[in-house]
Amino acid sequence: MFQKILIANRGEIAVRIIRACRELGVSPVAVFSEADAKALHVRMSDEAYCLGPPPSNQSYLNIAAIIAAATRAGAEAVHPGYGFLAENAEFARAVTTAGLTFIGPSPDAMEVMGEKTSARRAAVAAGVPVVPGTTESLRSYASARAAAAEFGYPVMLKAAAGGGGKGMRQVAEESELLSAFEAAQSEAAAAFGNAEIYLEKLVERPRHIEIQIFADANGNCVHLGERECSIQRRHQKVIEECPSPIDDPSLRELMGAAAIKIARTVNYVGAGTVEFLFSDATREFYFLEMNTRLQVEHPVTELVTGFDLVREQITVAAGAKLSFGQEDVRWRGHAIECRVYAEDPDNNFFPSPGPITFLRVPAGPGIRDDSGVIEGDEVSIYYDPMISKLAAWGNTRAQAIDRLRRALDEYAVGGIKTSLAFFREIVRDEEFIAGRLDTGFIWRFNERRRQERPHPAGGAQASSLQPDIAIIAAALAYARAQRKTAPDYQAGEQSKWKLAGREGILNRMVTKNGPKRG
Repeated sequence: MFQKILIANRGEIAVRIIRACRELGVSPVAVFSEADAKALHVRMSDEAYCLGPPPSNQSYLNIAAIIAAATRAGAEAVHPGYGFLAENAEFARAVTTAGLTFIGPSPDAMEVMGEKTSARRAAVAAGVPVVPGTTESLRSYASARAAAAEFGYPVMLKAAAGGGGKGMRQVAEESELLSAFEAAQSEAAAAFGNAEIYLEKLVERPRHIEIQIFADANGNCVHLGERECSIQRRHQKVIEECPSPIDDPSLRELMGAAAIKIARTVNYVGAGTVEFLFSDATREFYFLEMNTRLQVEHPVTELVTGFDLVREQITVAAGAKLSFGQEDVRWRGHAIECRVYAEDPDNNFFPSPGPITFLRVPAGPGIRDDSGVIEGDEVSIYYDPMISKLAAWGNTRAQAIDRLRRALDEYAVGGIKTSLAFFREIVRDEEFIAGRLDTGFIWRFNERRRQERPHPAGGAQASSLQPDIAIIAAALAYARAQRKTAPDYQAGEQSKWKLAGREGILNRMVTKNGPKRG
């Protein structure tokens, strides 16, 4: 087992990896930007090294700075988490060239499966159906126009080098293509350092189903079932479930076998996710892409299967065999996860950065909250605004929904807007409860909201909760004003020491000297 692992990430996934390291007796090393100097993952680590200024291209995407930090710390391995450099083959090679272990697939496998057009070719070679579209990147607007004409509108433009909804545009007709093509290229270049775009035929009202796979270096490869990821905003998942409400064991085995075939074509090692589009009407599925990393939504699989995927990543990277075989995988109960974002759902999910002035996290039977913040922390303008992942497990989907509903009602965040109120409505929505899901769910849900909650002449949105919200907002504003006049707040010591006493997790980490800083 490794003695020391550097975590090349931030936020809740860095915290999650740190906890796995602690359980394995491994010393976790953090990296941070200047904006994250007081972040929770820094405080929880044994050592922490500054990578540079807040912009990610000067910090969390700075390969040389990360390798230098790992070397200086004496780390033996690097865990990339997800996002940033997690699917960057150049980074994986730099890690191995430096004599360190990359906790993930080989750079070669990452290049093939992480790049969407070559992944599509690999799926075709494995005999797995793919969404009709190009298998090469589009070289120009003219090539995009020709491809769109060949496959027929509507189409999707997608970044070849990444995911998460970035560099993705839906195009209904030719008049929209040029602006969408240029916007997708620009966004892809900014997010992944690669402006290449490919095109797919748009599948109408599909479910987004993904299969979690895991492989070791000894030839073992298993699948851990499916996750339903159809509830998305701007092509970014916000609610995920395991298993899918479809809950069809025969379909699970077919998709699981297809995912394993694809992984084996590139000798994949580690955790990965093969994503599919599924049509309720035809019961057909199509390969979409492979994420060559741990997924944001891995907790729902952990809750249902009982396996610790992050711990397994670390032990497999250290050379161990998978601790389970396909015959050991069982699916018990149902889990649903909400990604809690600092954003305003009523303003097109616009980010809501700022200080978290109050935080009450739910608990109780079947509840798990993976968070990267505590009360007093600040949500930065520089990074993804997700602050936590709230998951609920139950013996049945109905019980999981009941528990998630209760947990969302308990969850309270002050100082910023969040997606919590939006989720409270979704888990009470008849379509959601019935499991009638597809990637257009949120659009239709918002249409229903607009019809059910008309705006009166004065412009205020009609709601029975409006007086309560006004009272709560006024109380929070008053509390914030009072807090800012307190001497300990002005001295800047309140977050450091009062929160340490309040939060048991910091009792060990915030000491007289604190974690070693680089």
